[in-house]
Amino acid sequence: MSSSAEVPFYPMERSAACPLDLPPQLREIARDRPVSRVRIWDGSQAWLITGYDEARELLTDPRVSSDQSRPGYTFAAPQAKVFHNRNRSMPTMDDPEHAVLRRMVAGDFTNKKMEALRPKFQEQVDELIDEMLASGNRADLFSQLAVPMSSKAICAILGVHNEEGVRFAALGKTMASPASTNEDHVKAVEGMRALLRSLVVQSKTEPGDGVIGHLVGAGELPDDEIVATALLLMAAGHGATAHMTTLGTMALLANPDQLALIRDSRDPAFIANAVEELLRYLSVAHLGRRRVAIEDIDVGGVLIRAGEGIIVATDTANHDPHAFEGDPDELDLRRNACHHFAFGFGVHQCLGQQLSRVLLQVVYGTLYRRIPTLALAVAVEQLSYKLGLAIYGVNELPVTW
Repeated sequence: MSSSAEVPFYPMERSAACPLDLPPQLREIARDRPVSRVRIWDGSQAWLITGYDEARELLTDPRVSSDQSRPGYTFAAPQAKVFHNRNRSMPTMDDPEHAVLRRMVAGDFTNKKMEALRPKFQEQVDELIDEMLASGNRADLFSQLAVPMSSKAICAILGVHNEEGVRFAALGKTMASPASTNEDHVKAVEGMRALLRSLVVQSKTEPGDGVIGHLVGAGELPDDEIVATALLLMAAGHGATAHMTTLGTMALLANPDQLALIRDSRDPAFIANAVEELLRYLSVAHLGRRRVAIEDIDVGGVLIRAGEGIIVATDTANHDPHAFEGDPDELDLRRNACHHFAFGFGVHQCLGQQLSRVLLQVVYGTLYRRIPTLALAVAVEQLSYKLGLAIYGVNELPVTW
């Protein structure tokens, strides 16, 4: 075991001058050591996996557990450790328990179902852009487009409609607002949990057509697990796509040659490929996939012992020059990046990835074409970021046209 003075603290700080780039210290570690030791918030040490091949190997290794209740699991923050029993859901379960629950909801996220929703998503994005344009020549892209777009989409998947959808949107807005305090955030989460619970109860007498109705109808899960699953899908489907929309716009505005490619393209295949590259380049899940070894494992010539925590830094693996052609630190919308880890890998790969893909293809393929003069309304240095949450993003993105 290395002494604390020798072991770097994780997560590392990003450069204020280059907020979309990997933290410089993390980039340096990844270059020299694909498997290394880091310290985390509680003073304990964990293994940090930064290499692409090593990440792929561990994320599919049955000797690695996602179960937060196992000794040695590395929590991303104190709050996660306190609430882990209450928030037990698919990402914190191992197979076969995880596989049983996943099969129950996977049918609502198939490629065919997401493609069938594409026209509805297009209509919603067009309406939100219409509202932006009608409000003047300045808007907050995060709260006026990215958040409501994602909220409407995930509500449709869950089977949340009408008045409940409006209440969900309001709670999501509070959770996303930079003006919200921690207390506001906790109240909004609890409000969303209470609303989901009421929908579960309602579905028992009035079966719905979304995930909640299907889980209730299956009759295999207690109410608490249905609520936890719906809350997870709401948080994952809502936050990650919303932040990808705003960070993707920042990245494209910073690379006008790449922006021109996607703005001027009418080729769905090119836009789909561009979305994969943006997902790889930004990798908004920036605090790593957390695991714990349940047996001794040799990875890249390093022995990880049973009971030791593991952080798979998928954002860093997505910039591994051995895995991606060209310079992975540059945005290149023509690059083949389909094998990225933005949605994780292995049995815990993101269930809602196709929903996110279709939404991002719609919004990236529409926004810059409809507003070709879109530009940041403030200097990049004036933006503030969500650093302590599992998903990286900006608190707001003022734009003008």
